[in-house]
Amino acid sequence: MFDTHAHLNAAQFEEDQKEVIQRALDEGVHHIVVVGFDRETIKGAMKLAEEYDFIYACVGWHPVDAIDMTDEDLAWIEELAAHPKVVALGEMGLDYHWDKSPADVQKEVFRRQIRLAKKVKLPIVIHNREATQDVVDILNEEEAHEVGGIMHCYSGSIEVARQCMKMNFYISFGGPVTFKNAKKVKEVAKDIPMDRLLIETDCPYLSPHPLRGKRNEPSYVKYVAESLSEIKDLPLEDIIKKTSDNAFRIFNISR
Repeated sequence: MFDTHAHLNAAQFEEDQKEVIQRALDEGVHHIVVVGFDRETIKGAMKLAEEYDFIYACVGWHPVDAIDMTDEDLAWIEELAAHPKVVALGEMGLDYHWDKSPADVQKEVFRRQIRLAKKVKLPIVIHNREATQDVVDILNEEEAHEVGGIMHCYSGSIEVARQCMKMNFYISFGGPVTFKNAKKVKEVAKDIPMDRLLIETDCPYLSPHPLRGKRNEPSYVKYVAESLSEIKDLPLEDIIKKTSDNAFRIFNISR
């Protein structure tokens, strides 16, 4: 299994990070992308990517903290993009739920990161919360299809998913697709073609059923795979193989 979006660099893993990583391996998770989205978490993602051969880093700036990003930070991200273990830029995007960073600042930081991704030729990982139309518009306007990427922890409509797939994006599902009452997400997941499907945990957040309320970790990505197996009425092995193949492709990682 390939966990395409994890925050093993989060404070929640300080005490037992090594054990968590070992549990993931024991459960059959053989590749993990750790996402850094501000100064501290980027450092943590890079450290893990350098320490473990099966862990890769995604580096970028989170929309909630867009107001804190400096020109120096963007230059640093560009520098890190040349590192062989950095496979994507992000998570980037828009988040209108929290009001720390004004929308216009978020949009500008988002645009600058897309332009950087095109310059360094890396895919992008998109965070979208309550900002769908603006996210899609910016991806279109900035011609993000040139690098493509991942709609992380997707919870939108099938119509928007189709627009994103046309722009060379993969659709990634996490814990919410396992929730009993997540009818809409399940319907969308059923409709996503197998060659555009990814799985993730977004750990330590969004633990899958039956572990809701507990700290999430990469070994739990199996619950997401099992859920998609049921939704699509396909063998679990097919889901695991196809989502792994897709992850290798978008991150340009050779097996």
